[in-house]
Amino acid sequence: MLMAHPAVLQDLIAQYEALTLLGAEESTPEARQRLADISYTLCVATGTRDVDMALIAARHRLSGARPEDDSLLQTSPPSEPASTLRTSARTEEVSAV
Repeated sequence: MLMAHPAVLQDLIAQYEALTLLGAEESTPEARQRLADISYTLCVATGTRDVDMALIAARHRLSGARPEDDSLLQTSPPSEPASTLRTSARTEEVSAV
């Protein structure tokens, strides 16, 4: 899946928040259409189908977003650190000579 640039996501979030704050849902047809367009673009940019989920996903992708909670993005660490594995492999090579 293509990932939107953080600057694009930040701009979409700002536009969505401004439109909802100004009450675009209950305003002119043009304002409602603009809000619908921004909502759709947020969903496409984040790979979601719901604007609330799109906002969560977009905010999570921004730099500095919830740095203490990235548990969904991390994989389990290997049982031994990679440096230990490389060192032991080199030791075995030297021992074999």
